[in-house]
Amino acid sequence: MITIIDYRMGNLGSITNMLNKIGVECLVTNNITEVERAEKLILLGVGSFDNAINNLNQLNLIEVIKHKAINEKIPILGICLGMQLLSEKSEEGSLPGLSLIHGEVKKFKFSELNALKIPHMGWNLVNKVQSNPLIDNLPSDSRFYFVHSYHFVCYNKSDILLTTNYGYEFVSAIAKSNILGVQFHPEKSHRFGLQLLKNFVEQY
Repeated sequence: MITIIDYRMGNLGSITNMLNKIGVECLVTNNITEVERAEKLILLGVGSFDNAINNLNQLNLIEVIKHKAINEKIPILGICLGMQLLSEKSEEGSLPGLSLIHGEVKKFKFSELNALKIPHMGWNLVNKVQSNPLIDNLPSDSRFYFVHSYHFVCYNKSDILLTTNYGYEFVSAIAKSNILGVQFHPEKSHRFGLQLLKNFVEQY
């Protein structure tokens, strides 16, 4: 059973449909007792960093998420904003993140000579930095769908799984033991996203 945390900021339908395609049972909830019983967690999100933290605070979910990840060491996958929430802080707001992976979130900044559109939106290739069960069987030409204006800056290089180039190289997937994050949307990335979610289900 995979538990998807509903903190009122995610595209819950797409992720549940994708998990159903691979025959995985999932529970969408913001009930503390149900989150406490979770065997695996998915934290997705679209929107602003501070709004997300505020919503998690109001639902009294922050401490239970941290306890599940740090003390119980259950697998947790952050998607898009959900990955950014794993950080310590973000330029997008003033509230602290979950501090599950050492790093911060910064906005894309481009020079006038290399001024790309923000947000970064559309399909892009990913570059493998190190091996991990989440990504090991993905083809070398894997492409994922992105929609974001901010990106994760990882302080520990050992936590970086994938990078992507958009004006410059940025971190597009992270992992620290049982704590995982992807900046792209696997639920919108067709066969590549399907395989990544299958890896999360079967390998963790």
